[in-house]
Amino acid sequence: MKFLPRRWWHWLWITPLIIIEISVIWVLLLRFIPPVITPLMLIRWTQGHISHKPVGISVKWKSIENISPCLIQAVIASEDQKFFHHNGFDWEAIDKAVKINEKRKGRRMKGASTISMQTARNVFLWQKRTWLRKGLEAYFTVLIESMWSKKRILEVYLNVIEWGPGIYGAESASRNFFDCHAKQLNLSESALMAAVLPNPIRWCPANPSPYILMRQENILRQIDYMGDLNLLYNLK
Repeated sequence: MKFLPRRWWHWLWITPLIIIEISVIWVLLLRFIPPVITPLMLIRWTQGHISHKPVGISVKWKSIENISPCLIQAVIASEDQKFFHHNGFDWEAIDKAVKINEKRKGRRMKGASTISMQTARNVFLWQKRTWLRKGLEAYFTVLIESMWSKKRILEVYLNVIEWGPGIYGAESASRNFFDCHAKQLNLSESALMAAVLPNPIRWCPANPSPYILMRQENILRQIDYMGDLNLLYNLK
């Protein structure tokens, strides 16, 4: 290392600063403008063409005011009940997941991703689990929690999340599965939509399996347990 030219040392320390600056500007811009496309959309599109099973990219942006409060409740009940009370990381859930995964030893891992973490992953990164992705996911989670409001995080999440092959966001999913706008979803439909989020490629809310119907019932119970989330109607 001591034989490196001086200009190399200059780029060794300035390059990370440039990358950080670009990422901060990127996150700041998306606070105000909708993401046009995400890495996951491009990855799925590419995978489809490579496997000769092409899928399109169906996504229609809607403001959170034009998304049913029922869907917001169902997604929070299913994915992250502490969303309004954490800073992006549910440390209790993470600790529990680590202990469970230690016992599973290579079997399917239990996740502990919050809505903020999922948003960071879906908007800026890829899905495959690696330590690099996990580190970047934590970094982008800190950025969006610092620079976006909870309302904006939910809005972006509900507009980019994958709901089926080539189907992204609440509006596109609502039209495909229930032939209605996202704003028109009722509580039952919303719970079905939320029920398939762990594996939207395998499960379909329009043709629910017994397992998905069981998940739907559990989500509806969780919504009743949480009660009326006043925060949903006063998002800042």
